[in-house]
Amino acid sequence: MRIAQLGQPVLRARAKEVPLAEIGSEAFQKFLADMHATLVESGGVGLAAPQVFDSRRVFLAAVLPPAESGSPTGVETFVNPRFVEMSDERVNGWEGCLSFSELVVKVPRSRQVVLDYLDGKGEPKRVELSGWLARIVQHEFDHLEGILTIDRAATTHDIVKASELDDVLDLEDESDDEEDD
Repeated sequence: MRIAQLGQPVLRARAKEVPLAEIGSEAFQKFLADMHATLVESGGVGLAAPQVFDSRRVFLAAVLPPAESGSPTGVETFVNPRFVEMSDERVNGWEGCLSFSELVVKVPRSRQVVLDYLDGKGEPKRVELSGWLARIVQHEFDHLEGILTIDRAATTHDIVKASELDDVLDLEDESDDEEDD
């Protein structure tokens, strides 16, 4: 599947709910399998349907415990997700995006979240996530709302070329060291 890049209108539109009856269909299951293959091929940790030119409320995220020790994190399917809790505590972190991989953006996110959703079989689920995993689902959920990380940056200084991130982090470390003195 082709990944929509910054500027594509589908990335700015609010995605539509997936009817429950559609989830078990052969076409929808193939769509999920194709999304999963695209996610794996891209090396990302999440992929939302709008990123593959499909404006439905679906995303995949690598948030499940590994099947066995040493194996990669498992990928969960989130259909029609909704946040039922988001911690007030927010943490800044650098995020990349498959739709503009040449940029990284510093984004404030809730440290902990609880989501209700349907899995890839249409079964209702609830998940509680914190830290990096909470950040992943918030990023992907934003795609369903037509929101991009660049929209969440506090200033344009929080948007940098991915190839320059190490230099930015070095400067942040130096600044932190000076504040500690």
